[in-house]
Amino acid sequence: MNAHDAADAATGTAGTPEPLEPRLPSPLEPVDDDRFVRRGLRLLLKRDDLIHPDLVGNKWRKLAPNLAGAAGRPVLTFGGAYSNHLRATAAAGRLLGFPTTGVVRGDELAGRPLNPSLARCAADGMRLVFVDRATYRAKGDPEVLARLRRDAPEGTVVVPEGGSNAAAVRGCAELGRELRGRADVVAVACGTGGTLAGLAAGLGPGRRAVGFPALKGGFLAAEIRDLQERAFGGPAGSWSLEERFHFGGFARSTPELEAFAEDFGARHGFAVERVYVAKMLYGLVALAEEGAFPPGTSVAAVITGRPEPGAAAGAGGADGNEEGAETVRPHDGWVRQPSAGSSGLDAADP
Repeated sequence: MNAHDAADAATGTAGTPEPLEPRLPSPLEPVDDDRFVRRGLRLLLKRDDLIHPDLVGNKWRKLAPNLAGAAGRPVLTFGGAYSNHLRATAAAGRLLGFPTTGVVRGDELAGRPLNPSLARCAADGMRLVFVDRATYRAKGDPEVLARLRRDAPEGTVVVPEGGSNAAAVRGCAELGRELRGRADVVAVACGTGGTLAGLAAGLGPGRRAVGFPALKGGFLAAEIRDLQERAFGGPAGSWSLEERFHFGGFARSTPELEAFAEDFGARHGFAVERVYVAKMLYGLVALAEEGAFPPGTSVAAVITGRPEPGAAAGAGGADGNEEGAETVRPHDGWVRQPSAGSSGLDAADP
């Protein structure tokens, strides 16, 4: 596939291969949930998890503009051990035929078995590079990027963590436009904040978006404002953050959250993803029970992902891993995961 074909495939224009045809607009499903009904609220599920079978959840909205910009060149990007963004990028690389490199937060993970999410990335041909947390925080530094690019294929394009940049935020505005006139309040889980930044902009006047961070730290509001500044030139739409429902941090869980997710999935007929979606849904139910929404409000919950097949329902902590392979430690301090038989990794280029 040449660069032009790759760009067309990413954006859904002429020549799109069948495996990459997105289901857009994503389905909007009204559901009967007594915790909302008895308060005079209408609950809707915006099923972005059904957009594409391989590009996980809402990642299509962020990745399509970035892949169009990459135009078939190798892509290097960033994420944590359970990153939906890494999984989606790796799948896109496999389907469209371009090399991918994933820089993973946490060099201690290099010596452990791969968890199901990273194992899927590896099986899709992504070269995984594990870095310490201080280095990861400095991933925007030109010297750090230069070190990463040195070992990446020639011509590699860098896509930010979560795919969140101005192009991705503008892509996520379409999510809000799909919900105009259909929901008063829209809830979405947040990692890097890009989806919330675009969603709020697309919803239009009189509607608001509520973000539920999956991480603790209180840093997202500034990130979202910066993303909107870069994407739209300033604030866009009405949005807020509910930061009480991270359950201890990224990929952390509790028996209470596990029980809630199992119950919600049983009520409404789908498996609830734990790292992001379960926390958002738990928080949304809590807000409804607290009387945060007046009677007559239509509330939409964006289902941004689905569980990785074979993953434990409550995927431990952010550092949990599941499947092993040998590691090497280069002289410059980077930790990388080399080829390991059927893992799909290559110590050099994917």
